[in-house]
Amino acid sequence: MDRAKTRGPYAKTAARRAEIVRAARDCFAEHGYANSSLRAIAERAGITHAGLLHHFRDKDELLAEVLAQRDSEEWRQGLDEVEGIDQLGPYLAGLIQSHQRAPELIRLWIELAAAASRPDHPAHTYFVERYERSRAQFVDGLPEGAVRARLREGVTPESAAVLFQAMLNGLQLQWVLQQDLDIVGPVTDFVRLLFTQDDSDDTA
Repeated sequence: MDRAKTRGPYAKTAARRAEIVRAARDCFAEHGYANSSLRAIAERAGITHAGLLHHFRDKDELLAEVLAQRDSEEWRQGLDEVEGIDQLGPYLAGLIQSHQRAPELIRLWIELAAAASRPDHPAHTYFVERYERSRAQFVDGLPEGAVRARLREGVTPESAAVLFQAMLNGLQLQWVLQQDLDIVGPVTDFVRLLFTQDDSDDTA
């Protein structure tokens, strides 16, 4: 009984934060970051402005949480959908297409990442740790054996992880600047360049 009572407030707080993040994500996507006020987000989440500030200090912190949540969702989705290298290209293509349905979030991510390059920026630590975690997850996702053997000669898993981050970020930046640019094709081409074909797929 005591344990259940102890967990109750924490569960309620986590649920409330999740509601605020969902409301913020919808507001940012629909109206843009600059045009989304904390009061509007609070109203959408069904709480007061003061209640929102109890959970998030400002809009920058809330934006960082929105982007962090999206990262977490996409990582879990990748674990579910990508069982091998042959599924990686299609998964990344689908991921980019889903991002393109919310271009404002892509733009906000790029702007915040650039601003966070300053060591004194509030989101600096988040982005440093986010990239480190992403690289580690990529490397861990390439188990020893046949999968790693398919990397092009001379390319290490660690190098491949850095290249993947640069490719995805760079292509999305180009798309934000020119939204009729095809970036899905280059993603699948990149995977083919980085990994050799599985001999079992060779029907010749």
